[in-house]
This record gives sequence, structure tokens and C-alpha cells, in this order.
Amino acid sequence: MNKNKVDLIVIGAGPGGYVAAIRAAQLGLSVLCVEKDKTLGGTCLNVGCIPSKVLLCSSHKFEEASLHMEHHGVKVGEVSLDLKKMMERKEKVISQLTGGIDFLFKKNKVKHLIGEARILSAEEVKVNGETWKAKNLLIATGSVGTTLPGIKIDEKKVLSSTGALSLDKVPEELVVIGGGYIGLEMGSVWSRLGSKVTVVEFMDRLVPAMDHEMSEALLKSLKKQGINFKLSTNVIGVEDKNGKLTLKLENESEKKEEIAADAVLVATGRKPYTEGLGLEDIGVALNEKGFIVVNERYETSLSGIYAIGDVIPGPMLAHKAEEEGIAAVENIAGQYGHMNYDAVPAVIYTNPEVASVGKTEEELKAEEQNYKVGKFPFLANSRAKVIGETEGFVKVLADSLTDQVLGVHIIGPDAGTLIAEAVLGMEFGASAEDIARTCHAHPTLNEALKEAAMAVENRAIHI
Repeated sequence: MNKNKVDLIVIGAGPGGYVAAIRAAQLGLSVLCVEKDKTLGGTCLNVGCIPSKVLLCSSHKFEEASLHMEHHGVKVGEVSLDLKKMMERKEKVISQLTGGIDFLFKKNKVKHLIGEARILSAEEVKVNGETWKAKNLLIATGSVGTTLPGIKIDEKKVLSSTGALSLDKVPEELVVIGGGYIGLEMGSVWSRLGSKVTVVEFMDRLVPAMDHEMSEALLKSLKKQGINFKLSTNVIGVEDKNGKLTLKLENESEKKEEIAADAVLVATGRKPYTEGLGLEDIGVALNEKGFIVVNERYETSLSGIYAIGDVIPGPMLAHKAEEEGIAAVENIAGQYGHMNYDAVPAVIYTNPEVASVGKTEEELKAEEQNYKVGKFPFLANSRAKVIGETEGFVKVLADSLTDQVLGVHIIGPDAGTLIAEAVLGMEFGASAEDIARTCHAHPTLNEALKEAAMAVENRAIHI
């Protein structure tokens, strides 16, 4: 038997790739997973989702100890920041999780190679000078950050999200270019730790794809926390003048201004990473934005080659990639793998958190869909009062005729966890009344979702 022959080669060991590899092995396929970086887990575990959430958690605790513990009758004295220790904890968490994937690969007998893969054909991949053969290939190479013309990232003063996760001191003034998920989360981290943060966003609101009411509420909250915003503004240049960065801005009225910063974070989005794979040589089709085109089975234009995650169209979310990876390999194994894109949650881990699933009000209006709205504030939720986090609300959108839940949007404490109930409900076609008539434990934050569902028919109890 050819030692360099397997049933499936997975290219990329991020959330989509490593989950797909493990699921394929569970289904009885022999699997090789190729990853160009030394550690498993991809951008998400190494320089994305996980390290950013570690710093968000740690910075929140620092802010809580500095400003809020006294309200609970807990006196902590003078609070100081040990940034080195905070960064060490971040690295420890990353190491534990990436090591965990390595353990799971061994447990499931998934072969793992460090190296850059180049696809020679639908059945051949070259890695480190060796050719491997497989019945099927799965591309899961993820995405990379985009930049702006004329702005060079050096990871010292002009940073990508990777550099912003590893600063060795708190910048006095930080400018974040981009008011999306990454920019708002990293801006929140450094603002809590003492930076004067300004977010510059080209559009007229934060996270433009978000439900507009949520976007407005988040903007208002972050402003109260001391973060400055310049919306409808474009960055046309960054200069280093005597050790201080100067940003040249232009707003929608073509008015120009300059602002100073010690560091700049470029968080202007991400693009699919397909460089070096050789897709153009073998005829795998890409769309006009560089994403790999796939069918409902995640198969590309070349039979036997599949793709998932950030390299195909759709939201660039780790959990979306994971579900696609499972669906793709189940299809490869002869099962029926599919994914419901109407029930994919999205979360911004600021404070308050923002979470959503399904349609926004703006989308429903554009589709001329008749809908009803139910809202409930955390100010009227008992558990929110108990924990002292009453900012925000839950919003449920339901079909006017059938009452089927079309979208749920939450801004408030632990919104990222609360949204799971809404996702599960939508996966099973729940109506607003289904959620409203489900018994919820008291006192819990989840009761706010129940009350918002009740409010769809104007029968919320606590407002």
C-alpha cells in the first residue's frame, strides 16, 4: 500500500479544517491534514477568536475591579495592571487549546503535516517536496486581513489584529480603522486598559450588516465608555512624524483633518486565503471577490475537490466553518450533510455583548416581508438587576401571519450565550409563541428572551 495515499487530504487546520478532519476519521476515512503554521487551530485559536476573547475577559476583570466592585460592597484597594502577566495567560490558553487539537488528531488517527500544500490535480497534493494522493481534497485555508492603499502594517505601530493582540505596553492613543467585529473588540480591550481609543469607520454606522437598532445602541454604549467615533470617514494616509503617528482623514463632505496616535490598528475586514494552492492551474473556479465557488455539497467546479469556511462565500465565522466541515465530509462519506444558513449566530464580544441570528429589520423591509416585533429591556429583568448589568434589550422578529421567528437580536449581558436558545428555536421552526410558552427558570437572563417573544403579541408581563 502506498504510504502517501489516504482517503481525504484536508488543507488547513483551523476550526473548519481540523473539525472536518476529525469527523472524517470518525466516519472511517483515512485522513491527512496539512497546515503551514507550526501550531494547529488556524487564525481563530492562535491570533484571532481565542486570544482576543482572553484579553476581552481579562480587561473586563481589570475594569470591573477598578470601577465596579465597590458597588457590590467589595473594596479591593488600588488596582494596577500587569500586562505581561495578562499576555502570559493568553499564551497559556492558546497553548492548551492548540495542544488539545493535537491530542484529538492522535486519538482519531488523523495524520498531520506541517508545510505548504500545492494542489497538482483532483487527487494529488505536493507538501514539502512529497506528493500525496487522495480520493478527495478539502480546502479549508481560511482568510487573511485586508489593508488600505498606502498604509503599511509593521506590527510595531501600524498593527493588524495579530499585532494588537501582543502589545507590550498600553498605547496612550490608539486609532482603530474599521468599526466591525475585530475593531470594536480590540478597541474595547485597550480602552479598558487605559488607551484613549478612536474608531474611524467609512460607513455611517458600526457593523453595517447588523440590525440598525442594535448598531445604534452599541454606538451609544461604547461612547459612554469613553471610545470616540468618526463615522462616514475615510483614512487616506498614515505618517510617522518624530515617533508619533499622524492619520489623514476625509469625511463624506470631503472635509480633511488630522489626528495623532501612538498606534494604529487596521481592522478593515478579511479576504479568502488561496495563495499558493495552484487553483488557477487546475481550473478551480473563483467568484469575482476571490471566493471559491461551491455547490450545495461544498464541491468545487472540479469534481473531488471541496471547500469550506472563509474561502467560500458567506459570513467569516469559525462556527460556520466547523458546521460546513462536518457537512462536507459527511457528503464525501456518502451521507447527507447540510447546513441551515438562516440559523447561524453572530456575536460581538464587547461589553455589552451583541448577538444575532436570522434576518434584521432592514432585510425584512427590503424583502417586503410582513413581520411583528417584540422587545424587552434587561432593565426589567431580575437577574440583570442582580448582577448589575441592565443595559440593553432583546428583540424578536416574527412573521405576521405564521408567527414563525425570523430573527432575534440581543444587546446586553452574556448575549452570546443567550442567542443559542433562539438559534435552536429557529432550527426547529419555532414560533414566537413557542418561545413565549416555554417555561424558563427564574431568575435568569433568558427570561428576557421569553418576555420579548411574549411582547410580539403585546403580552409581556414585566413591562
